Amino acid sequence: MKKTMILILSVLVAVFIVQCGGETKEDLSFQQGILDKAKPLFAVVPDKMPDSENDTQAMIDLGKKLYFETALSNTGDMSCNTCHDLNLAGVDNMATSEGTNGIPGTRNSPTVFNAGFHFAQFWDGRAVDLNEQAGGPILNPAEMALPDSATAVTKIKAIADYKPMFAAAFGDNSINYENITEAMAAFERTLVTHDRFDDFLTGDLKALTKNEVEGLELFMGKACITCHMGSMLGGNMFQKNGLVKPYKNLTDEGRFEVTGLEQDKFMFKVPALRNIALTGPYMHDGGVASLEESIIMMGDMQLMQQISTAEASKIAAFLTALNGKQFTK
Repeated sequence: MKKTMILILSVLVAVFIVQCGGETKEDLSFQQGILDKAKPLFAVVPDKMPDSENDTQAMIDLGKKLYFETALSNTGDMSCNTCHDLNLAGVDNMATSEGTNGIPGTRNSPTVFNAGFHFAQFWDGRAVDLNEQAGGPILNPAEMALPDSATAVTKIKAIADYKPMFAAAFGDNSINYENITEAMAAFERTLVTHDRFDDFLTGDLKALTKNEVEGLELFMGKACITCHMGSMLGGNMFQKNGLVKPYKNLTDEGRFEVTGLEQDKFMFKVPALRNIALTGPYMHDGGVASLEESIIMMGDMQLMQQISTAEASKIAAFLTALNGKQFTK
């Protein structure tokens, strides 16, 4: 009787594991095989961004305050966080953001998280680093619209809290535009995310579901890795938008507007895919609403790959594994 009861309990436990989606040895074998293929192509997100080694806590604290500072806009009601909301994975989930003039811009606001790992800043790469990038929107007439950097400095000097913070970060009499942007960059260099794909890459075969691993297999098999590889799965090159078939919006000529070089027409920085499932809508103009739609369109437009709805769903499932853990709690 005792042996019979043990046998029944064993069967019931096995049934429970299967019904609850438990991993079998065969599942883990499949995941190990895909992990072996993925390791040469991707990398775990580093803990620290480049150039962060000289950032002090005083600089970071100052930069965080400046990041939320609405006085750096001409109307006094817009900050960096307005379009790059840290509670929304660093975006505003709008196709294009409105400046203080109330007019929508022409390009989608990319996430600020992990941005310091990118090889250049902005869709057209016109800024080389976070420091240069931070100074742009403040003076852009279509964004925060201050007339010049001197006005920004005057506004910050008029706020009593800043004098001791700048002194702690940079020394006395240090409120200038260069230090404003450097402090903001120091804060942005702390905006690093880690996710379940990192865990998978370090050997945790159960970090992704089998459906997500099947999506990763498709992601590699459909040649998405042509542009989306490395620790950021992108953010490391320029590529023509409409490599095989033209994109629906041809009004924005991308990097050509920076360089004037014919070969740069419709070239844009390849988006990094960390947190991509949280940062739609997609493309440089925010013209594609869903992740699945963008996957199907990019396969056709860039790679001559026909991706079915079912396949796109699996790839999108994999991409959700790139959501930072601080956003999934």
